[in-house]
Amino acid sequence: MIPLSLLIMSLLLSCGGAILCLLLKHREGDIRLGGSGIGVAAAIAGLASGLTAIGAGQPAVLDAAGPYPFAHFVLRLDPLAGLMIAVISLLSLVAWIYGFAYVREYAGRGVGAMGFFMNAFIASMMLVVAADNGFWFLIFFEMMSLASYFLVIFDQDDEAVDAGFLYFLVAHGGSVLIMAAFFLMANQAGSFDFAAFRAHPLPAPLDSVAFLLAFAGFGAKAGMIPLHIWLPRAHPAAPSHASALMSGVMIKIGVFGIVKVGIDLLGASAGPAMLGWGLLVLAFGAVSSVLGVVYALAEHDIKKLLAYHSVENIGIILLGVGTGMIGMALHQPVLAVLGLMAGLYHLLNHAVFKGLLFLGAGSAIFRMHTKDMEEMGGLARTMPWTALSFLVGALAISAIPPLNGFVSEWYTYHALFAAALDGTPLVKFAAPIAAVMLALTGALAVMCFVKAYGIMFAGAPRSHHAEEAREAPAAMVAGMAVLAVACVALGLLAPLVAPVMGRIAAATIGTAPVTLAVGTTLLPGDAQQATLSTPLIAILLIAMAFLPIALKAAFAGRRGGDRKVAAPWAAGYLPDHHMSASAGSFAQPIRMFFAPLYTMRRAIAGRWTGVAHGFERVVTLARRTEPLADRSVIAPIAGAVDASGKWLQIIQAGDFRIYCLYIVAALIALLALAV
Repeated sequence: MIPLSLLIMSLLLSCGGAILCLLLKHREGDIRLGGSGIGVAAAIAGLASGLTAIGAGQPAVLDAAGPYPFAHFVLRLDPLAGLMIAVISLLSLVAWIYGFAYVREYAGRGVGAMGFFMNAFIASMMLVVAADNGFWFLIFFEMMSLASYFLVIFDQDDEAVDAGFLYFLVAHGGSVLIMAAFFLMANQAGSFDFAAFRAHPLPAPLDSVAFLLAFAGFGAKAGMIPLHIWLPRAHPAAPSHASALMSGVMIKIGVFGIVKVGIDLLGASAGPAMLGWGLLVLAFGAVSSVLGVVYALAEHDIKKLLAYHSVENIGIILLGVGTGMIGMALHQPVLAVLGLMAGLYHLLNHAVFKGLLFLGAGSAIFRMHTKDMEEMGGLARTMPWTALSFLVGALAISAIPPLNGFVSEWYTYHALFAAALDGTPLVKFAAPIAAVMLALTGALAVMCFVKAYGIMFAGAPRSHHAEEAREAPAAMVAGMAVLAVACVALGLLAPLVAPVMGRIAAATIGTAPVTLAVGTTLLPGDAQQATLSTPLIAILLIAMAFLPIALKAAFAGRRGGDRKVAAPWAAGYLPDHHMSASAGSFAQPIRMFFAPLYTMRRAIAGRWTGVAHGFERVVTLARRTEPLADRSVIAPIAGAVDASGKWLQIIQAGDFRIYCLYIVAALIALLALAV
């Protein structure tokens, strides 16, 4: 019960922090100090809870009576829930450290409210992954959606409000689908407890209906294509440390839900349907990964660019999850564990490097007061620590070894190759296509972050703000440094991390663990396949970093004569700073190649704009007709109710004997009806 005790401690601290932020709403300095301190303590307790749950042999369960017979308050910490709580806590720890300085940007604009919603957001995410009852799961899921909604609209400008409205619609539409899936399972089980769902499996084809409903509902929360329309607008609108939490961990709740329903609650009884589910998840993952990075390449807004990369990485995670489900359907435990482990490892890695990138972008925006990359440039000279942190995150998300993004994608490739070699004809057809799309995603991701880092941090300053920028405050740099170190550690220490992730995957599937590392060598679940030695890769990469210096030193002595410094040739024109590469020109070849995809995106965005305008017209019409409705409909009804109330007051004489007489008369009437 130690994991549960630590979790409850973390939740109580978050609740206390939320109340403190409201009580001290007019004392912003105390909110920053006290709120951040309590948040850090809550995050440390949550991190300890998650790590102990991962290492525990048996799930820790708390079962208490709820307000209704069907709504037992059940919390269950198994290894999968422990992983999610550890990830949530790690990102929240960094967000509180970073926010200590970052919230100065919002001085006088309701820092207390921001602290309240941040605490509520973090606590509700933890409760969602720990809940083991469908009723409470939905309650906490709604709390999470509402808290994050208020963070999205916190700036209260038109863009933030519109983004929040779109997010509100998609999130609650997804909640309805999840609710429908839970109702199907509860009707069969006779209870909303997840334990009853596991013990009373749904018959075919209801199991597939429930999975499809849950897949669509949780997929909307995860931001997979085509349900991603809210994500590129909501994440940039929120404060940067909240964006890091939303992109780093909240959308992973969607992946957690897909795994929870598809593997944990329905997996034991799915039978042949599991193969179709796995192929469906694999297909959506492949499409999301490619389209996410393609759309990211066209963005000039750094936070929108990072939001689209969240769509891409959700796709990569779903590739691993889908492969694991295929392995379960084919009764291949090694493939099942390897695929799910790759997805969960990338879930952890993406939380770390995407949180780092959002915090790095937030630091640049903190000094530049703009999200447009075209207004930046040359920031590496004035913000070296931010530039270094962002570079680590960019290398990690681009899957450059030996950082963490490379390791999880390497396992994903091997899972897809194993499925292609040992699967059914349909799997042998689908898995190589998914592997090719993953390779295309990786290449485009490298190009996208060469663009992002080069435009923001390299070259000459492109604006007055860029010329005068200075390094972010120490607390913000410290938050980024924690995640940058984590990116390196999760890559170099992969031989230690991979077996732990494999045990989590095996426990979720209900099978024996698979050997994924021996010493410092990584194994893709089968020693006969290619192996990987992470220390050797690290040594080679460090040596490559010094190779240009060595070549320059070797050839420097061979140059004869004096060097002449002159302006670069610019086709006969004088060099001008406008001639340097821009974000738009960098991505122009990709925009031309994928023109139909961008056309489709513009068409969908136009449809949504039309829906939004239609909704605004309905609201305007309702406001105009409200006085008429008051006079013609509401006023007569209110008058009738008031008149009937005055008439009924006649029987309320205030005499106790009269009231006793009423009771006797009612009993006589009931007796007469009974006879």
